[in-house]
Amino acid sequence: MPLRRLADAARAALACAAAACVLGWPGPAAAQADSKPIGAIYTCTDDHGRRLTSDRPIIECMAKEQQVLNRDGSLKAVQPPALTADELAAKEARDRAAALARAAQADAVRRDRNLLARYPNEEAHERAREAALDTVRLAMKATAARLHELAAERKPLRDEAEFYVGKPLPLKLRAAIDANDAAAAAQREAAATQQAELDRINKLYDAELAHLRKLWAGATPGSLGTLGAAAPHAAQVGR
Repeated sequence: MPLRRLADAARAALACAAAACVLGWPGPAAAQADSKPIGAIYTCTDDHGRRLTSDRPIIECMAKEQQVLNRDGSLKAVQPPALTADELAAKEARDRAAALARAAQADAVRRDRNLLARYPNEEAHERAREAALDTVRLAMKATAARLHELAAERKPLRDEAEFYVGKPLPLKLRAAIDANDAAAAAQREAAATQQAELDRINKLYDAELAHLRKLWAGATPGSLGTLGAAAPHAAQVGR
């Protein structure tokens, strides 16, 4: 008897399964698919006071705040209003400014680290200063020597010109004196330019040294601001 009852139960189960297939009842796989959660739900109130709901951002509320709900109705997120053209342009300008600020900060950090690597102490920085100044000093020395030569060349010309006091100078003598004067004026101008360059280099190195002293004392690279438009050039002079 027990065996007969088991056989009858098996036949009944098969009959039920066949009926389910014929009638289209959901099987285990279909039931599992139905249990999957649906996507986010967007909801808002439009300009006419109507409560709108959708499974995607709602066009009528793009200029409004939209709530994004979970399947159970709880708040998942809040989608801010879409930006107008002017607001979008302003945001892009802010983003560009922020990107430039980040790039400038990264450059300041890199510059300070390079300075510390190049100048581990004040003695190294002073050697670099002297090397930069020596180039200008050599030029100044050559200019001074040339001015001395021109002064020596002018003496006989002046002596010769004394014979023509109250008279027109010969064209050749006048041309020689004028050429000497022009050359001396050019050398004096060069000397003034060289002195200005000497002062400029010293000022640049002074500013860089003050910056470095703070870094040597433990300041974080990039935290001290910039050295100025011309100061980075000082770090390259004579290198």
